[in-house]
Amino acid sequence: MRIAESDWKVFKKVREKALDRYCRRVLEQCERICRDETQSAHERYGMLYGHIKAADKDMAKAFDDFRRSTALLCLMLMHRYDLLAEEEIREFSDQVQQTLEEVIKNQNARD
Repeated sequence: MRIAESDWKVFKKVREKALDRYCRRVLEQCERICRDETQSAHERYGMLYGHIKAADKDMAKAFDDFRRSTALLCLMLMHRYDLLAEEEIREFSDQVQQTLEEVIKNQNARD
């Protein structure tokens, strides 16, 4: 589903903030892995490698397909990864907000 031009403009702005949040979170987790002295250097390296690899896959899902036709799906993933602030969601049209709410309700029902 293609989003409206006005939502696309909001999406581009929100996407940049969410991407920054995601990268900060991943880097913080990497720092924790690197500082964990209970693990050997080799174990930490392996954990760090696995973490970066998994994080990169998730980042690609939410951020790499940058088109109006996929923006709603990207927003849903950003929400799933807890990267959207409530005030950012409120910047979108009622239609986008309603779609996100429905997805959230369905997701919560499955959890």
